[in-house]
Amino acid sequence: MGQTTRPRTPAKSRTRKRSRPAPTAEQQQARREAIDAAHEDMMARLEALASDPVEWLEFLKTVAEWGARYSLGNQILLMLQAAARGVEPQMFMAYGARDGSSGWRKHKRTVIAGQTGFKIWAPVKRRLREDEREAYEQRTGRRVVRDAQNRLPVIVANWKFERTFELSQTAPLPPWADNYVVPTVQVRRQVKLHGGKQAVLLDGDDPTGVYDDVVAMIRAEGYDYALAEPGSEYLGRANGVTVAGAGTRLVRVRDDVSHAQRIKTAIHELAHIRCGHLEQFGYVAPVAHRGREETEAESVAHIVCKAFGLDSEPYTDAYVMGWADGDIDVVRAAATTVLHVARDIVDELAPIAPFDGKRDPQPEDHTPAPAVAA
Repeated sequence: MGQTTRPRTPAKSRTRKRSRPAPTAEQQQARREAIDAAHEDMMARLEALASDPVEWLEFLKTVAEWGARYSLGNQILLMLQAAARGVEPQMFMAYGARDGSSGWRKHKRTVIAGQTGFKIWAPVKRRLREDEREAYEQRTGRRVVRDAQNRLPVIVANWKFERTFELSQTAPLPPWADNYVVPTVQVRRQVKLHGGKQAVLLDGDDPTGVYDDVVAMIRAEGYDYALAEPGSEYLGRANGVTVAGAGTRLVRVRDDVSHAQRIKTAIHELAHIRCGHLEQFGYVAPVAHRGREETEAESVAHIVCKAFGLDSEPYTDAYVMGWADGDIDVVRAAATTVLHVARDIVDELAPIAPFDGKRDPQPEDHTPAPAVAA
């Protein structure tokens, strides 16, 4: 009688994913308290931004140094933790999957034993239920659209903490060398333009090398761009102007300013377009604004310029004094707009390469709260 051989089950099929034990009531309570505390800290920082222009300028400086990588909630959360620990972070990343396909493990690095991760907001997503559709539309003011399979959309139901680690908390895995290069905006730009080779600057006046691309981005928005003499039509005495209305869509920048000022002004005008200021007002006059719209555009320009190596003071304290009048909701909306637009411009000028990992997943139009209704 022949021996019957049972087919071997592939190893992958036999592998069972170990399920984590459900959190205890004490652990759940501790998590809720931690989320509430983080939210209170965030609101306190927003209140400081609303009341003190120096705080706003410091916020922009850190955003630029970190390459406009994070959304508002995570930017503030990481800033607070870094300040509490007395560290100047360069790069945050998750530990990574066990197979080495993501995070620090993908870069052949490991987290040093005993290191405590930094908390970061992560969305908890699920598909919207039919009985929630009407309430969701009323709460968000957005109409629910089904997908091609007639399914309701996936929504952010809540928020949770995930851990991320700073470069200084990691070390190379043997036998790999300690040669990790932080993918700054300038490094990403070189990868895009020169295949990773060191770029040679044309002159020292404008270190960014993005002027032509910014002009192309303005034109892609449907605006005619040109340099113009001071005092000419539309421009007047301003450094730059964006006009949209009465069949006219144009951007003009003074032709007698330095290359550094020229790129800063061009980005400023692009920011007006991307921030939606033209949609609201139809015309951005060539005068010195002191309101939220000008602050947003100037803030975006400062972040983008500094990220690419051009350090430009966004404005004096007197310039922004009173623009928010201490209104925390105005500051939160402005900060969210500035981060969203700056991130998009930076990413278009210096795309995130595969080795950088994914961008902060948090939607830009949300600030986590202790309890976000599903």
